[in-house]
Amino acid sequence: MRKLLAPALIAASLATSATAFAATTHNASGTVKSVSGTTLTLANGAEYMLPKGFKDPGLKSGQKVTVAWDMKGKNRMVEKVTIAK
Repeated sequence: MRKLLAPALIAASLATSATAFAATTHNASGTVKSVSGTTLTLANGAEYMLPKGFKDPGLKSGQKVTVAWDMKGKNRMVEKVTIAK
């Protein structure tokens, strides 16, 4: 029984740390102020960096969006942008 306990505890520990790491994505909603180069700026002044190869879903000033992002260094890196309908 003891031989099974240690591997089970290690597996449980790794599973919970992976879950905690995956939960770092944040969401923000707002109105697009501008999209310039690799930067998306919302009306509230929050700036988000667009990754290389970002496929623009047709972002325009004044559109309401939801941004899924994660901190990378000092930048908010966009993972996904969804236009609100």
